[in-house]
Amino acid sequence: MSHTDTDARTDPAASPAATLARWLDDEQRVRATLGPPGIARPAQIAHLSGMEWFAAIRRGELPSVPIGATMDFLPIEFEPGRFVFQGRPDLRHANPMGTIHGGWIATLLDSCVACAVHTMLPAGRAYTTAELKISYVRALTPQVERVRAEGRVIHAGHQAGFAEGRLFGPDGRLYAHATTTCIVLSTRAAEG
Repeated sequence: MSHTDTDARTDPAASPAATLARWLDDEQRVRATLGPPGIARPAQIAHLSGMEWFAAIRRGELPSVPIGATMDFLPIEFEPGRFVFQGRPDLRHANPMGTIHGGWIATLLDSCVACAVHTMLPAGRAYTTAELKISYVRALTPQVERVRAEGRVIHAGHQAGFAEGRLFGPDGRLYAHATTTCIVLSTRAAEG
């Protein structure tokens, strides 16, 4: 079963307004099924692969991720090796110059690339980020109503995973891109 509802990239034939409308519909549909933020108990997730874990979050069977509620972003699409978050750049996320703080952008990119790696993990495996590199392409402002961060796995191995991500608006404009290296661990090592 695919968990991809739509292609996260913008359709070049669609207007930015039409793309934004589709994105807002996607967001409404996802918000209708997500549970309240929280942390799943180890017993709830120990038997789940990365894909199964995300599917359970999407159905509201496991808590949604607290950082998403704090920073106003949520998971939109996922499939093996790919993960998309959608965020609302807001004045709350601005720096003193009125543009969106690089830390907010970094959080979305870190989330999409790490979760893309997580989709490739079997039950009993976890990850931690060893390296994250972000390149900021242009300023993002609160006037951009929504952005999407799409992560794609470059390589998923037994000990490490590598992914790249892009943050873009409904008009297809690229705001930042990232790469990550994640170390793959057993869940016992991740708990200790």
